[in-house]
Amino acid sequence: MTAELVRGQNHTLPQIRLEIRVSAGSPVVAGATLGDENGVVRGAEWIAHPGSPQLPGLEVSQQAAAGHRLAVDLEALPETVHRVTVLLALPVGVGGPTSFGATAAPFVAVTGLDGTEIATFTLTGLDAESAVSALELYRRQGAWKVRAVGQGYAAGLAEMLADQGLAGAAELAASIQEAVARSLARSVAPPPPRTPEGDRVRQASGPSDPGPTPAAPPAATPVQPAADPGTASVSASVPTPGGPINYAHPRRQHAAPPTPPPTAPPAQPGQAAQPVAGDATGWSMDERLYNQIWGMFEDLARAAAAYRSAVDFAESRMDQELDRSLSDPRNRIGGAGDRAREEARAKRDELTARAREVLDRDLAQLAAEAAVVEPALPAAYAGWDNPVWHAHRIPMELPMALRLGDLHLPERTGLRIPLLVRLPLERGIWVDSGRTASEAAALLDSDRLRRLAMETAVLHAARLLAVYPPGEFSVHVIDPAGSAAGPLAPLVDAGVLAGPPAAGPQGVASVLAHLTRRVDLVQMAVRAGAADSLPPDLDTGEQLLMVNDFPHGFDDRAVTQLRYLADEGPAVGVHLLMVADREDASAYGPVLDPLWRSLLRITPVADNHLADPWVGHAWTYEPPVTPPGSRVLEQVLAAVTAARRAAGR
Repeated sequence: MTAELVRGQNHTLPQIRLEIRVSAGSPVVAGATLGDENGVVRGAEWIAHPGSPQLPGLEVSQQAAAGHRLAVDLEALPETVHRVTVLLALPVGVGGPTSFGATAAPFVAVTGLDGTEIATFTLTGLDAESAVSALELYRRQGAWKVRAVGQGYAAGLAEMLADQGLAGAAELAASIQEAVARSLARSVAPPPPRTPEGDRVRQASGPSDPGPTPAAPPAATPVQPAADPGTASVSASVPTPGGPINYAHPRRQHAAPPTPPPTAPPAQPGQAAQPVAGDATGWSMDERLYNQIWGMFEDLARAAAAYRSAVDFAESRMDQELDRSLSDPRNRIGGAGDRAREEARAKRDELTARAREVLDRDLAQLAAEAAVVEPALPAAYAGWDNPVWHAHRIPMELPMALRLGDLHLPERTGLRIPLLVRLPLERGIWVDSGRTASEAAALLDSDRLRRLAMETAVLHAARLLAVYPPGEFSVHVIDPAGSAAGPLAPLVDAGVLAGPPAAGPQGVASVLAHLTRRVDLVQMAVRAGAADSLPPDLDTGEQLLMVNDFPHGFDDRAVTQLRYLADEGPAVGVHLLMVADREDASAYGPVLDPLWRSLLRITPVADNHLADPWVGHAWTYEPPVTPPGSRVLEQVLAAVTAARRAAGR
């Protein structure tokens, strides 16, 4: 039975291997400090935070997020540790709330590895505080307990760390916030770099209420022109030691010079300008569309945030007016009290209606923009129902990004924003096949859900094959029990896989050994600055490893190799696409937590688990699907096969 704690209350912990789950109304930094028998933190090495996320028996997230899972193994803690304090802090300089009083009360749950809640605590009563000690796990007479703390600090992390006896608290707090600002591991990748005028070059528009000032996102690498047509492939390039290998194709063309965005038709007086596809800055139409989609994503996030904030304010104002009215005994009975309540509710309804009117106007403008942008998208950005796929030809240039599905908010579920990720992939993808992942997944039969997950993975693999130049992308499949033969049939029948799906322990070991060798060799070549020394039989194209039903068929060595590929592979062109139920891997305990966190989690059914990088809304993710009865997948894979034959690959 779950213990719902209040501030100061404690509860005995029945387990020593735990997860601490944090849910907040906006992105927060989560960390933990270790204390001795007096509760003193003896040094920076006793603190787990985004810049140093792992300590013996303790692991925290490497980024700010609205949700966290901290792994704790009490038995693995040093003997001198008698207390683990979980801390939360608001990130500095990201444009979000500056105090916990301006956001929803954080919720913290201590659970077992199976997700069963042991104790929960809602941190109410916070106001100007920007950091808080949420709860502590402490050792008492050989047993471990959890105590709800809820101690806030208006001066932030520095004050909180100093209160725990840490020398140099201000310097460490600054380094933690700097690590958070540098972090690129987001649930949804950060937007492209802004121009001095902003991401989007807008045409004249009608009058509108000013919204919140956008916060500049973390700096990203600007898009550079493509390689010179004479640039050699990896075998003839000499990378900077420690940098990526140059995968430029020798037949690629120069990038187009910057071109002005399309000009919108003149707006009628009092009306907004008609939306135009490609109204953002960029070197090419693809880049302008990419930036425009990110602009729409941000506009929708901030419009919804403004509406929700206005509704919350209206409710809060009504509650305050009712409290003031009812505090007068004369208003508690009779008509005066009824009139006061009616007036308070009328003001609430008026404020809410005005906020909804502004939101509806913004949503209508975004819907009109989406209506012109979607048909103009290139194949890499387009849905499978877009006619562009029927005339698709395998490109000679790698596109900027790839569409993984759609995102929407409950304020208008029909307004979908494409979820785009940059190419080459900077992190792997995990298609969650677990029934406990969401309410929608729990309604499906396990076999049906696993099949849907694998079909989703196949669509992603097919799209990657279709947008890479011929021969520059290979797909390997591990299907230990052969249970995914049906969903894999389109890839197998088209002959686009690097080899037959690997089955059984020997097949798993062979594929992992092959890709591990590739990562090792390319890493050594990069570090030595000798890319031309790579073996001639080494495929230097990008590699994708699809893994079905992990960890079935994986021994400890194979698990270690998979973690190595997840950590080191993306930098040298080896990427993971996993279909797995995290609960199936629970026997490994926290050892696999870094693997899950390194992957972008998506689902085969609609689920609201992704957060935007601006205000941290929970966005509903819609997985890609092909139209019923369509053969677009087979047509696209046939085009991949034909392009490879023509290129002699």
